[in-house]
Amino acid sequence: MLVISSRQNPFFKSLLKLSGSRRERRKAGQTLLDGTHLLLALADAGGAPEKIVLTPAALENTEVLALLQRFTAAQIILDEALFAELSDLPSTTGIMGLYTIPTAAPARERGFCLLLDGVQDPGNVGTILRSAAAFGVDQVLLADECADVWSPKVLRAGMGAHFVLDMLEHINLPAFASQFSGAVAVTVLEQAVPPYAANLAHDLALVLGSEGSGVSQAMQDLASLRLTIPMQGQVESLNVAAAAAILCYERQRQVSALS
Repeated sequence: MLVISSRQNPFFKSLLKLSGSRRERRKAGQTLLDGTHLLLALADAGGAPEKIVLTPAALENTEVLALLQRFTAAQIILDEALFAELSDLPSTTGIMGLYTIPTAAPARERGFCLLLDGVQDPGNVGTILRSAAAFGVDQVLLADECADVWSPKVLRAGMGAHFVLDMLEHINLPAFASQFSGAVAVTVLEQAVPPYAANLAHDLALVLGSEGSGVSQAMQDLASLRLTIPMQGQVESLNVAAAAAILCYERQRQVSALS
């Protein structure tokens, strides 16, 4: 079995670019799915990688061998040291997939949409995607300033949410909000109502702002609904991912109450 062991190998070079560059991922339309968990989530969602990259040791792992039975993609063996350059997992399983990023659907004009207005932390973005998948979000739209949704850290935090969500990046959020047929809700601290006091059960575009400055003024000006989460104690605000989970759950609760 041929093992790629040279850093000069063209295929390895292409993988290295994908692992570290948003620009390269966007240019190639591909990303890397690192570890058994993401590949298992992909298989469960009915998807498949274009290629599977393995270390020699991974071929002796029973979990990896079982996972390989679910895919027909070509397998490429990579030297352990080269594989380590691609993976930032603390304990690698020695397997990753080369995945073609799906073509995004057109922006919706109805339904439940989650708008990320400059959320830059990859962990926050991935966690928000996970909540969006759990609570019935129809589409997630991300502004230019957001973390790369297909980066390794966002993928890891998303825990497979990428494969069941409709996502759009590099979106002009004010333009989207202007054509959206339902309510546009922003999360702010002042002149706002609690989510349980608002009607969230119909067409809704929910805007979550950046970790530092919150929702942009342009989006606040377009909002028809201002929401705030009541809190006790000395904490001024919640982490944006925690706020997303609370608001998405409240919307789902209201929808369920109508059925």
